[in-house]
Amino acid sequence: MSVTATAPSGLAAPVAPDPAPRRRRRRTRHVWANVIAVVFSIVWIFPVYWMVNTAFKPRPEVMTPTPQFLPVHPTFQNFVVAVTQTSFLQNLLNSVIVVAGAVVFALALSLFAAAALSRFRFRGRRTIMVVILAVQMLPGTALLIPQFLIFNNLGLLNSYVGLILAYVAAVLPFSIWTLRGFFVTIPVEVEEAAMVDGAGTWRILRSILFPLVVPGLISTSIFGFITAWNEYILAYTFMKDQAMYTLPIWLVSFSSPVTGTDYGGQMAASVLFALPVVVFFLIIQRHLVAGMSAGAVKG
Repeated sequence: MSVTATAPSGLAAPVAPDPAPRRRRRRTRHVWANVIAVVFSIVWIFPVYWMVNTAFKPRPEVMTPTPQFLPVHPTFQNFVVAVTQTSFLQNLLNSVIVVAGAVVFALALSLFAAAALSRFRFRGRRTIMVVILAVQMLPGTALLIPQFLIFNNLGLLNSYVGLILAYVAAVLPFSIWTLRGFFVTIPVEVEEAAMVDGAGTWRILRSILFPLVVPGLISTSIFGFITAWNEYILAYTFMKDQAMYTLPIWLVSFSSPVTGTDYGGQMAASVLFALPVVVFFLIIQRHLVAGMSAGAVKG
């Protein structure tokens, strides 16, 4: 036996709102969001596509007035010229040495500085943080001449050590602020529990805090790597010998006021220049996700 609810006499039964219009509006917003995302993706990726497209074109196809969206006669000659007829290998070695040194030193210094600024209470702590932020806001060109004079007096020009120190100074403010944000999110009770168990300051930093800020270290390393890898002005100013040039300066060698610009070779060189960044990010990205998951469980 079924019971049917009826409205009181003289009153109309309430009508449930139709969910169909709401679903249609939600579906319309979703479609428009996807369309906007696709448009932005195409606009962003087109220069990269055109760089790769031009890198595989012979010179007559590159200089044609009619754009060709695919190489008619694809060739690897531009890559061969970029690698064999230039100082690519030496400049690549210089970039690897300088960037690796800058990233390692910047991570080490920023780790200890961020830990101190987030965990210790001392006079001038807020002032130091404000100064670090203010230095980050200064344009790099404003510091170029003072840095050059200081490094010249110290005899650090045209050396790996000098350029590494310059890159560390450029990366350090952002790295400290980023890592400090990760330290602040770690509950103080975790350290207090370790102190109760007899752990000292160094043991807490090494065994508890360090594993929890691994995602921050990886994020900071990505920023430091890209910043140092793409830097041009400091390397061109500090390095006097062409054998000490880095890859950004090597890219400029494809343009000359006498011979003009070798667009095919320059685009091939740009592809070779971008590959290490892409590979580094793909490798680090896997560890970044794993580190974030581990930190969430441990926190």
